[in-house]
Amino acid sequence: MPAFVVRYATAFAEVVTAAKLDTAAIDRQLTDFLATWDGSRELREFFINPAIPAAEKIEILDKLNAKLGLKKELRNLIAVLIHNDRIGHVSEVAAAYRSILQEQLGIRPAEITTARELGKEERDRLVAEVAKLAGARIDASFKLDESILGGTVVRIGSTVYDGSVRGRLERLKEALTAG
Repeated sequence: MPAFVVRYATAFAEVVTAAKLDTAAIDRQLTDFLATWDGSRELREFFINPAIPAAEKIEILDKLNAKLGLKKELRNLIAVLIHNDRIGHVSEVAAAYRSILQEQLGIRPAEITTARELGKEERDRLVAEVAKLAGARIDASFKLDESILGGTVVRIGSTVYDGSVRGRLERLKEALTAG
């Protein structure tokens, strides 16, 4: 990830925090813009094209904004990215912003891998246990991997908690072959 992506994301997170904006509303609007961005090759090509003046691009942004209804601060972020020929990195800036915001709010991302699909109640219970383990609120993403046989594997940052059957069998094998 280019260093400028983090600079834009950090600056935007500071603006959102300083203005005490509704982060959930900003996130929804950002999602709406990114869906429009990802859904239209023509729009991306127009905004990325260096032959088109930034003022013309910002005019189109404002027309698009009439439909999307972006907060002024989010519209300004996109306009700055356009003006500085960085709009092609808007998805990366959005991802970095979301990561920075989660960190500021004390939310840790966690990837939870299970061998079978879990129901809502099981997921909620598991997320609550992982939050206790991490000592923070958790933004969980779930993944299926039947090869772990049973149990769960939880990744929080660079830390992995392996409570899978496969992991236990591997640790047992190591203990038996080492002794």
